[in-house]
Amino acid sequence: MPARRLSAGFLASTLAVVLAVIAGSSQAPAGTSALPPGAIAPSERHRLVARRVGMILEDTHYRGADIDDRMSAQVYQRYLDFLDGQRSYFLASDIAEFDRYRLRFDDMIRTGEIEPAYAIFARFQQRNRERIKFALAQLDKEPDWTVDESFAFDRSKAGWLPDVAALDELWRKRVKNDALGLLLAGKSWAEASDTLRKRYDRVLKRVDQVSAEDVFENLMNAYARTYDPHSSYFSPRNSEEYRIQMSLNYEGIGASLQLIDDFVTVMGIIEGGPAAVAGTLKPTDRIVAVAQGADGAFTDVIGWRIDDVVQLIRGKGGTLVRLHVLPAGAAPGAPEKTLAFTRNKVTLEAQAAQKSLQTIERGGRSYRIGVINVPGFYQDIAAQNAGDQDYRSTTRDVHRLIDELQKEKIDGLVLDLRGNGGGYLPEATALTGLFIDRGPVVQLRDSGGRTEVLDDPDPGVVYSGPLAVLVDRFSASASEIFAGAIQDYRRGIVLGQQTFGKGTVQNLVPLDGYAKKPVNGQLTVTIGKFYRVTGESTQLRGVSPDVPLASLIDMKDVGESSLEEALPWDRIPGVPFRATGSDDVRPAALASEEGLRAAADPDYRWLVADIAAVQDVRKLTSVSLNLKARREERAAQDRERLARENRRRAALGQPALKSVEEIAADDAPDIVLNQAAQVMADMVGGPAAALAPKTVSRSP
Repeated sequence: MPARRLSAGFLASTLAVVLAVIAGSSQAPAGTSALPPGAIAPSERHRLVARRVGMILEDTHYRGADIDDRMSAQVYQRYLDFLDGQRSYFLASDIAEFDRYRLRFDDMIRTGEIEPAYAIFARFQQRNRERIKFALAQLDKEPDWTVDESFAFDRSKAGWLPDVAALDELWRKRVKNDALGLLLAGKSWAEASDTLRKRYDRVLKRVDQVSAEDVFENLMNAYARTYDPHSSYFSPRNSEEYRIQMSLNYEGIGASLQLIDDFVTVMGIIEGGPAAVAGTLKPTDRIVAVAQGADGAFTDVIGWRIDDVVQLIRGKGGTLVRLHVLPAGAAPGAPEKTLAFTRNKVTLEAQAAQKSLQTIERGGRSYRIGVINVPGFYQDIAAQNAGDQDYRSTTRDVHRLIDELQKEKIDGLVLDLRGNGGGYLPEATALTGLFIDRGPVVQLRDSGGRTEVLDDPDPGVVYSGPLAVLVDRFSASASEIFAGAIQDYRRGIVLGQQTFGKGTVQNLVPLDGYAKKPVNGQLTVTIGKFYRVTGESTQLRGVSPDVPLASLIDMKDVGESSLEEALPWDRIPGVPFRATGSDDVRPAALASEEGLRAAADPDYRWLVADIAAVQDVRKLTSVSLNLKARREERAAQDRERLARENRRRAALGQPALKSVEEIAADDAPDIVLNQAAQVMADMVGGPAAALAPKTVSRSP
């Protein structure tokens, strides 16, 4: 086994599924009884790697669980979900036939005889061809748009359909909804049917391009994800993609992608990349079209192979790429947003912490609130190893920014960790050390039950004044370690939303030993968990804010608790530490004051109303297929959005807008950050004023 590689970033765990399909095919050898003639079959290499993956998971995963009959049934179900999670291809009779394999998945990975999984895939491939051919046939005649019927687009909790007639009816509505979405975007039926014909033809072509490696990758991930959501198998091709992503040696927009139900879906935003800098692309957004340059035509990419879409998005640095995106949680056919990004390498400079200054007026006095945005926990390891005394890191950059802000005589400091998915673990402990004198920061427990305590690496304090840490649901891993330590030491207060809850550590295991080229791929295995100094895990529950603030991020859809097979929250013995905060800081009083202020703030009321409207849309599981009704629904949503905006503008004494097109997203204030600054003003001068301990200087 290689040495443990500690990384607190949850983004790396999603990269196992960045690219999912590879062109080519492998035919079944003669005499393979479990497979129909001509079906894709596993190779001897696949059998060998399967046995190795099974042994590694059983021997090293934190759960310490055996792949037995109980787990076999779970892996079987997960494999079916990978293939047909929306219950739109298989028939109930197919599932009944497959049931004889339910308790064979434990034996399969031990012996390498994995043909049953390939037999299931062969049936899926057959059903896929049948469905796409049916969809193409529906385009020969324009649907009746006046019929009052609906399409259930979310069938993840539904049962398998009983017969072909039921599948036909489902797919008739699916095609009608696809076309209706294009009509709502301004296309004629002729244009819509032509677009869909090309789209479905691509899907049909992709069905025949699936390789034995693709099937194997899905199968191995069914095993790995049954252990926990951050354990993953990387195919040889995806191992190379992972290397490219981690080296940052490519030019694109800085996002990890996965193919889900024919949609290229954003799984994570890479700190420091163009998408992260812009802040407009969000996890679970779906990319539906790509265009080159400022005026290039959009190419519909629904149904494309994911590596083909990636090649469209990547390009020469400095060039422009535009995306049509279906927002996270929006129903198919909902309004799309158009986003533009200038391609660039994901650079350390773009990841770097940045500062700003806010002024809050209270009772005739101005309070100067410093803000430092920390997008990720980074360190230029190469520069450090080369002996560069000025190498960049999160802690060094934040130290420098604090010094600059203190020269500007700030009254309080807000560290903004919203959207910070983690990164280099030592930086989380070092950054904590800027605000505490000495002591433990986090505990790490491995699969053998051994616990390691990571301490503040450098005694002394850089900033001892009033401190707040602003987080949201996308604040994960190293961010949670830092926020939890600040909260436990009572060194500052935590504002915002309950964090992601990613409290596990992964190890990357090459399946070729130490070979330079990963011929057999790689396995990411969860080998440990993080615990706060109090002994409480950050896993699943994350860090709860002392003062909650509103957020558009839906906690039911984002976070560790939304992931299947997530490891549980637990507690281990705490370690001795001395809280350094003042008893005069009363989080309950700050939260009460914030609630009163928010209720009277026009911007905050607008944000709460906007969140409620978005949640109403997210609750939908079906949409109308009546064109007039859908147009009226969209018009009503636009009217409600315009009314919310104009209520806000009226309260602020600003002129009303005449249409939703006049609402510029980039003109919207950062309402949550503004409220965080107000809470800090409460701490330093309001009803919950805090006493600050003395400053102790130290070098970086």
